[in-house]
Amino acid sequence: MKIECVKEKLHMAVLKAEKIIGKNANIPVLSCLLFETKGNNLIIRSTNLDLGLEVSISVRVLEQGKVAIPAQIISGFLNNSIDDKNVNIEVVDNILKIKTQTSEANIKTLPTDDFPTVPMIDEGKVCKISSKDLGNGIKSVIYSASTSSVKPELGSIYIYSGNDGLYFVATDSFRLAEKFVKTRKSVDLPGVLIPFKNAADILKIIDNTDEDIEINSTKNQISFSFSGLYLVSRVIDGTFPDYKQIIPKEEKTKVIVLKQDLVNSLKISNIFSDNFNQIHIAVRSGDKSIQVSTKNANVGENTNKIDANIDGESVEVNFNYKYIIDCLSSIPSDSISLSFNGINKALVIRGTSDKTFTYLVMPMNR
Repeated sequence: MKIECVKEKLHMAVLKAEKIIGKNANIPVLSCLLFETKGNNLIIRSTNLDLGLEVSISVRVLEQGKVAIPAQIISGFLNNSIDDKNVNIEVVDNILKIKTQTSEANIKTLPTDDFPTVPMIDEGKVCKISSKDLGNGIKSVIYSASTSSVKPELGSIYIYSGNDGLYFVATDSFRLAEKFVKTRKSVDLPGVLIPFKNAADILKIIDNTDEDIEINSTKNQISFSFSGLYLVSRVIDGTFPDYKQIIPKEEKTKVIVLKQDLVNSLKISNIFSDNFNQIHIAVRSGDKSIQVSTKNANVGENTNKIDANIDGESVEVNFNYKYIIDCLSSIPSDSISLSFNGINKALVIRGTSDKTFTYLVMPMNR
């Protein structure tokens, strides 16, 4: 292989590809990027066996070829070649020689035959969504997915189409988040379960992009394509819970508060919360405020009052502080509604001016 290319293009491609490299000591080639020329393009591949990525950039090809290079080494070299504009790369006797205007290096390579293939989806359900909407959908729910591998369907993001848009859902059985994103065109995407870790990596790849992404899904895989980049992930073979059945249709008590007031109160309460992150919320019918209190035998106790509009019955419930504050960044509204259905029933949180996000959190029994 022998090529010449713009350093900035190569650097950006390498930065994206290295985000999903594997860290398996038994398969050293997973820590590499595969460089392969095709026509006048350089294809850069990376994989961790769960996710595969290809980035294509235009280069001047003087000699075709392919090579597996340790990602950390090539990335570190390019990252510190700050003022250089062009890069020359040549492979001689399994050594990659890379040269810029101010620096050059010889990098040992690994056998390319050991590098896993990145599967290509040729058939499947295809739809398009903006990168901003895809990122927003995943970010709005990903914190609710289980980090345990015991039930893979709970350790995933469930995505499906409906009502001229896409629904993103995640639950760990203690809380559930649903985000609806309306798409510019009608989409047809059967329900797919993307592993939690893969969804987090997908966010890293599409971050800071602003363009349409083509999604192609099959029973076993889902791919995302845009601007010379192709990303493919395995999907979970399982059934997501019928979560619609657990979303209350009515509420016994509805409370409207300013989101920032609740955020501030929860942050103070957390200082005094116990090892279970427990907070106590008291709503009294006829009052114009709610109380959020915490107690810790080793620290002390705290009570905060939050101005509120209360409609319905009095109720007092304990919750995990973290489970409530996690969802608030997913709500763009300045004010939010808290819908209670009794001491042992889920609390439903929504924005008052944005109905695209719904969040359920179960109370604590202690």
